[in-house]
Amino acid sequence: MKIITVCGNGIGSSLMLAMKIQEICDEEGIRVDVESCDVSAAVGKKCDLFVTVKELAPNFNKDKTLIVRSYINKKKIKEDILDRIKAKSADLN
Repeated sequence: MKIITVCGNGIGSSLMLAMKIQEICDEEGIRVDVESCDVSAAVGKKCDLFVTVKELAPNFNKDKTLIVRSYINKKKIKEDILDRIKAKSADLN
């Protein structure tokens, strides 16, 4: 599964989020390829899911976008997106 994490500039926040999502998925046994990106570059990319904050979410297809409350708090990230990642993973397999 291809996941793109998105922040305003694509440098720090989305990279931290990508690392946290990779950790969470590794712990859960879900195979993912996570890439971090800025909004303008992410819009043209193909992926299974976009993960970002609610302020940036309107830039992406609603059905493919997961919203997190934090770019760095692993517990909140896990609460916000793990169930949808599991469901998407099941759909792809």
